[in-house]
Amino acid sequence: MGTPLKHDAKTIDQAIELVASAIASRHEKTAHLLLLGIANGGIVLASRLVDRLKKAGLKPGFGTIDISFHRDDIGHHPIPKEYSPTHIPHDVNGAHVILVDDVLFSGRTVKAALAELFDHGRPAAVELAVLVDRGGRRLPIAADYCGITVNAAGPQKVVVHLDPQHPAKDSITILAPATPLKSKIENQKSKISPRALAS
Repeated sequence: MGTPLKHDAKTIDQAIELVASAIASRHEKTAHLLLLGIANGGIVLASRLVDRLKKAGLKPGFGTIDISFHRDDIGHHPIPKEYSPTHIPHDVNGAHVILVDDVLFSGRTVKAALAELFDHGRPAAVELAVLVDRGGRRLPIAADYCGITVNAAGPQKVVVHLDPQHPAKDSITILAPATPLKSKIENQKSKISPRALAS
């Protein structure tokens, strides 16, 4: 069961604008700026950031980076059906790269993205931009740009939906931990009277 956060589409749009403005301010004179959306959650966000940066007069490159083969839990989570391969539009050597993701949690996704990135070359610098920082870090990784900070308990899941075609449908939701099926069955049995079980 989901509990909606107090962040509607308008607030999300403002958060994206905040991140874009901060990037534009820092990289106004950066020659080789490259934004890479971490597949799949960061792709739409990276695309929107690139559009706003172009309106601000910057000329960033835009690509995607897949972390499937660098995840430390790949044995437990196979490559998803919505697999998006790494696509880097130009040489990363000497470039200033900004990795983009929708939610920052443990830091493991970013670690995997860095491993994939350095397989393609050696950038001059790497930064991280996220829409939501939910805390709960397990690695020494922090975002350079963050739009929204939320407090979510460890077992909860923060789900960001950025609609590629209709930004007005954007949403952020906190999902409570799923109840195991066995527990559900036991709870249902406890509500049945002994007479009903015997019949």
